[in-house]
Amino acid sequence: MSFFTNLAHQYIDGEWKPGSGSWDIIDFNPYNGEKLASITVATADEVDQAYRAAARAQEAWGAANPYTRRLVFERALRLVEDREAEISEAIVAELGGTRLKAAFELHLVKEFLREAVQVALRPEGRILPSPIDGKENRVYRLPVGVVGVISPFNFPFLLSIKSVAPALALGNAVVLKPHQNTPICGGALVAKIFEDAGLPAGLLNVVITDIAEIGDALIEHPIPSVISFTGSDAVGRHVATVCAANFKRAILELGGNSALIVLDDADIDYAVDAAVFSRFVHQGQVCMAANRILVDRAVEKEFTEKFVAKVRTLKAGDPADPSTHIGPLINSRQAEAVSKTVTDAVAAGATALLHGGTEGNVVSPSVLTGLAADSPLLSQEIFGPVAILVPFDGEDEAVRIANDTPFGLSGAVHTGDIERGVKLAHRVRTGMIHINDGTVHDEPIVPFGGEKHSGSGRLNGESMIDAFTTQKWISVQYGRSQFPF
Repeated sequence: MSFFTNLAHQYIDGEWKPGSGSWDIIDFNPYNGEKLASITVATADEVDQAYRAAARAQEAWGAANPYTRRLVFERALRLVEDREAEISEAIVAELGGTRLKAAFELHLVKEFLREAVQVALRPEGRILPSPIDGKENRVYRLPVGVVGVISPFNFPFLLSIKSVAPALALGNAVVLKPHQNTPICGGALVAKIFEDAGLPAGLLNVVITDIAEIGDALIEHPIPSVISFTGSDAVGRHVATVCAANFKRAILELGGNSALIVLDDADIDYAVDAAVFSRFVHQGQVCMAANRILVDRAVEKEFTEKFVAKVRTLKAGDPADPSTHIGPLINSRQAEAVSKTVTDAVAAGATALLHGGTEGNVVSPSVLTGLAADSPLLSQEIFGPVAILVPFDGEDEAVRIANDTPFGLSGAVHTGDIERGVKLAHRVRTGMIHINDGTVHDEPIVPFGGEKHSGSGRLNGESMIDAFTTQKWISVQYGRSQFPF
């Protein structure tokens, strides 16, 4: 595949070149182990080069007419549309995404590029009154300057574009570090799309590297004002700490432990469909996935039987096969960890209604129930195809269980009474929650983000302006001020 042959380089100041580190990141197909690319890592010096190139390019870009800037994103959208088939193949190969998952990711990428076209024109200044006669207060929205973006492996193309495109559209420059398991889809491919769309050199730089090589150089460097990080809560906590120590704004989109709540008046067949998708899409490697499925005891038996029956129909295997629902986890370490999670839960007393096997990195679905109330699995994120069914008695207990976790990203409530669902949703401490739908949603104009350990700040829509611009107050005194001395 040409992407893996042609783009296995660093992209700094408009040039494709090898890193100067002493070791290589090897990009593997997680399903069949095929070596896709070998990329020599960037060093801390190359991170510095990337940030300095970004700073040099940003001044003119930030001053450019936003109508001119938005043309780049119109062209980028057309390029993604033209190359959609090849990009889909890359997603399947590099991260083990199924055909359905690749289509889902590409659909959202196109939506976010359309939104970037609009967000370029959205910042507004204001003129505010003053208690001082003859004074005019002008408040300007300005680019923050340079943004560092760190993207994850599960939706690498989307979650890079999601921060990179609006940051650029608002007049900033960007240094992007993709996850080492997805350096092409999460990094080099993004650079290629924008290079071909005519983005001036230096405005987007991609450094493919690892913390083992660069330490905290990417987040403590003096040039970037904002770091946008998507990943685990453990790493996010470290990013937040370093950013705070260096007076940087941190936008953190972290893990989740979402609850999908099925009330006693829900449409059970529909709730089953929503729960199966919400738990098993992309092998459960989704921060919004329904880790816990809470079911009222009045409908527990019916729901459980139908849920397990539907999960049994899911096909695990080759993600390139259009009939596959469950592809591989991202690497062997993750596959082993998920398998151990299920084995340990059963040993601790849980009941496995389904106990999926493991073949290579493909982990078949498991469904667990009967976990002890203090089981650590109920309060942590499981990044794999494992569903936990939890019965409850009444709404108060459902809310208590749903909130009994350090996370608060997404959720769902299924009920025959919409307003009952909305009232319950208000009681669940989470950044996003959906009535009679799944837990996995992202839309370009709706604020996206979590509470508690699921992150800080929001992305999408108007939130992008808050994330990637700053406000500047310039006052004008007409006539003469009176000073006390």
